[in-house]
Amino acid sequence: MIRIISALHGWLGLVVLPWVILLGLTGIYLNHSDYFLRFLPQGSYDKARFDSYPDPVRLDQAGAQALAQRVLPGVTLRPRADNVYHGRRVAMFDAPRARVIVALDTGHFWVKTPFVRKTYDPAGKLLDRKIYWSSLLRYLHVRGWFNAAFGTWFSDLAAGMMVLFGLSGVVLLFSRGRGTGGNAGGKVQIRRRNIPRPKRITLKD
Repeated sequence: MIRIISALHGWLGLVVLPWVILLGLTGIYLNHSDYFLRFLPQGSYDKARFDSYPDPVRLDQAGAQALAQRVLPGVTLRPRADNVYHGRRVAMFDAPRARVIVALDTGHFWVKTPFVRKTYDPAGKLLDRKIYWSSLLRYLHVRGWFNAAFGTWFSDLAAGMMVLFGLSGVVLLFSRGRGTGGNAGGKVQIRRRNIPRPKRITLKD
């Protein structure tokens, strides 16, 4: 039985290790977010550069929606009432787990997902990628995965395995302490017997 628990303990440790690291890192972030974010790349594109773009494309609501539909083809878009984003006149369109925001005066647009925002020029060239580290790390800490397709199953499964890992470790610890016949862990110990040394023989002439 101890051998089975020992094998289970080892495999649980191997399987649960990625989630231990993930929960540890995201836990550090939750406690020290300002310090943690210093080491992560941040988007730094200056949106004022939109105004100096050589070939701006002015769009109305219909043109913005056509652009958004080209960006996310085959997806049903729902217009939003919001018309200002970062101080610019925009048209916003929601899709499942994404949002397209079009700057009406220049034709630049953003594509936002829960964890990433990408900025494009009117020709569709990527200008900037910003990762919402706070949202991503908090989500990973709760869900244990990058999307909600599995709900909290990954984090729940990892939590259950960590509980089993801890309990199996306790069992192994106490089984080694008890041992068999005072022998820790049931290992065979070989003791030297006290064999008397032979007496020195002195030869007489």
